Amino acid sequence: MIAVEHLVFEYPGLRALDDVSFQINQGSITALVGPNGAGKTTLLRCMAALEQPVSGRITIDDIDVLEQPRESHRVMGYLSDFFGLYQRLTVRQCLHYVARAQGIADADCEAAISNVCKHLGIADRLNMRPGELSRGLRQRLAIAQAIIHRPKLILLDEPASGLDPEARHELAELFLALQRQGMTLLVSSHILAELEAYSTDMLVLRQGKIVEQVSVKSIQQHKPFKLLLAQPVPNLAELLKQIPEIDTVKIEGNSLALLKIPENNLQQHQILKSLLALNLPVCEFAPAAHNLQDAYLQSIQEGP
Repeated sequence: MIAVEHLVFEYPGLRALDDVSFQINQGSITALVGPNGAGKTTLLRCMAALEQPVSGRITIDDIDVLEQPRESHRVMGYLSDFFGLYQRLTVRQCLHYVARAQGIADADCEAAISNVCKHLGIADRLNMRPGELSRGLRQRLAIAQAIIHRPKLILLDEPASGLDPEARHELAELFLALQRQGMTLLVSSHILAELEAYSTDMLVLRQGKIVEQVSVKSIQQHKPFKLLLAQPVPNLAELLKQIPEIDTVKIEGNSLALLKIPENNLQQHQILKSLLALNLPVCEFAPAAHNLQDAYLQSIQEGP
């Protein structure tokens, strides 16, 4: 769905994107993460054909975004962090305006409006104005504007910003529903715990460079094992080396160790027996909590 090749973007005195290359598969929900100033918004704006990079190539659904920006807009939707809504128009009028701007025939607009409002749960707000809506409903209206033409790709920059926990949960459910409809999503956010609820992949950007691209499934599958002892054992590292199946990742205070071990349950049982045979006071031996935030922090520490 997306291929970005050797993308370079510069502001005066600053290279915001430095030889950025990656690919995103159709039907995925990719979390674009990184610290403030990493270049996330600049990358999304380049992909949305709103900024002109110094060099590089962006292809979306086999369309060259930089050469055919208007064509690319037909297959994508974009929601910026600070989105605008026409305050004097009703919800229906806002959507009708965007639908016509996206090339939907006037006779087909009402059906398009009805369909998108049904999916976003704002069908009962069509005659209200944006200023009369809550922050969460305004967000839904902005997303409705971005997807009314049924794009194949949606780019979202900090879509959960300013939403309460319930609205964020509803937003996550909405993204999963859009994915089930066949859409591909690229979502920039700082809220890693919520990204984990719906993301299939993580793309880490730091100082204008891609640090890592990894599937969330692989993060969840390769969790380290946590070994917690009832009391410290001074020679813990040496004792663990006696068990060939264990690859020690980290030891803290001679009472806590993170281990890489086989995923086979029977082998894990045998490793536990070996640990007990060494007279280690084991009080916990289980997969460690390892989520998207852990993977992100690890990639940032290991990155350039």
